Amino acid sequence: MPRPQLSPEQLAVFERIEHTREHLFITGRAGTGKSTILNHLAFNTSKIIAVCAPTGVAALNVGGQTIHSLLRLPTGVIADHELDQPTDLKKMLAAIDTLVIDEISMVSADLMDAIDRSLRQARAKKHDPFGGVQIIMFGDPYQLPPVPPRDPHERAYYDDNYRSLWFFDAKAWQDAPLTTIELVEVHRQRDDRFKQILGAVRHGEVDAEMARELNSAGARPAPADALTLATTNATVARINASRLAHIKGDPLRAVAEINGEFRENTYPADEVLELKAGAQVMFLRNDSDGRWVNGTIGVVSRVTGTVWVEVTDADGETKEYEVEPTTWERYRYRYDAETKKLEKEVVAEFEQFPLRLAWAVTVHKSQGHTYDQAIVDLGPRAFTAGQTYVALSRVRSLDGLYLQRPLQPRDVIVDPNVVRFMSGALRGDS
Repeated sequence: MPRPQLSPEQLAVFERIEHTREHLFITGRAGTGKSTILNHLAFNTSKIIAVCAPTGVAALNVGGQTIHSLLRLPTGVIADHELDQPTDLKKMLAAIDTLVIDEISMVSADLMDAIDRSLRQARAKKHDPFGGVQIIMFGDPYQLPPVPPRDPHERAYYDDNYRSLWFFDAKAWQDAPLTTIELVEVHRQRDDRFKQILGAVRHGEVDAEMARELNSAGARPAPADALTLATTNATVARINASRLAHIKGDPLRAVAEINGEFRENTYPADEVLELKAGAQVMFLRNDSDGRWVNGTIGVVSRVTGTVWVEVTDADGETKEYEVEPTTWERYRYRYDAETKKLEKEVVAEFEQFPLRLAWAVTVHKSQGHTYDQAIVDLGPRAFTAGQTYVALSRVRSLDGLYLQRPLQPRDVIVDPNVVRFMSGALRGDS
């Protein structure tokens, strides 16, 4: 599939990464192309880079490793625990020029400090921030917060040692200057008024007129095939199971083939997938021939041992495609002593149809996707910062937005720590 061309704004960011040693935090509203730059960087950089992310699913999406796996860090709060670093790990980390971290907003301050300490120790440069490695981070703290620890002792540790749980309050940044670059060109939405309203939701500055416009647009009856964005897995499972049960006939039951080290909570697709002709589905991967992208919605047209899906493009033309199982590969970086290069090796494979039932999907799993229409179901109320913004910003226009219930002021949650950091970072205070 041809990789998208970078916009001038995106290209300038790539050039800055490529031609400086600055530590950079690349952020921006939903749909500004953060992932586009990261993908371009992975394939076009002249630097020796390692790509990682805080969760298994996020790491799979960027063809990298989890932070804990890459650096072989213990789980839980790491604090000042001793870091065990075998020789092969030290050699691998010594070979890196640049460490790229995606979904950085989910990384805690303690984990950020552990990354710093791990790199200093492995590279025997204890006085150099991050051991001399350039740190490039992608993410939007207005969308995804770090997960707070459940253990009361761990929570107490954070309260005593950090201003907040967020990565930007790590002690590492006291020694290392961090430059924040905010992408401003939105590629997902074209309607300037909708962009303005989404910006207000992101910053928690929705006025009465904006709320009226959102609720007025969202109050229309939704089409039967509109995707529901819900806040819980239970709601999503109930909607999808109910809609599938209403379709007559026996389902195709596809069981994933799993080889190597794959934990269940990092599966990129359903281990057991049931499909019937007439089922609404979402594609979970970009197609190498460009017929669909991750997040494309289609309808199963035939189930004949394999699966056929009809997809309607932006021009209203419907085409039927045969969909075959695909393989997700989990990688591990290693240092090759003979070539003296950093290599990526496959350590696990997960084979399944790249499809998921899609009458409903969680707001969390919709991250990074774009939909022509969607029903936003926040339940009794939004329960995490940024959740409402993520849900609303998946949709291209107000015309495609439907609300299960009117939005309330309490649904728009913004973490004051994010406002404090971002306002300072964009003034150049960080």
